[in-house]
Amino acid sequence: MVEKELDKRFGTIAVKKGFINQEQLIKAFTIQVEENLEKGEHRLIGAILLDLGLMTIQQIDEVINSFETDRR
Repeated sequence: MVEKELDKRFGTIAVKKGFINQEQLIKAFTIQVEENLEKGEHRLIGAILLDLGLMTIQQIDEVINSFETDRR
């Protein structure tokens, strides 16, 4: 059950689709945690990856659309 839930996470899908690699995802997670702790704000991984120039809007949309496809 846990493995299936991890398969539905944004970062996991982005890596599986080849949009980013594991190191880039870890970098985005690190930024997310630092911002949570230092600024008290929570940005989505997709927004961080976009700001880093690691993903495009189209790639983010494709990942999000894969969530919607799984729900059907």
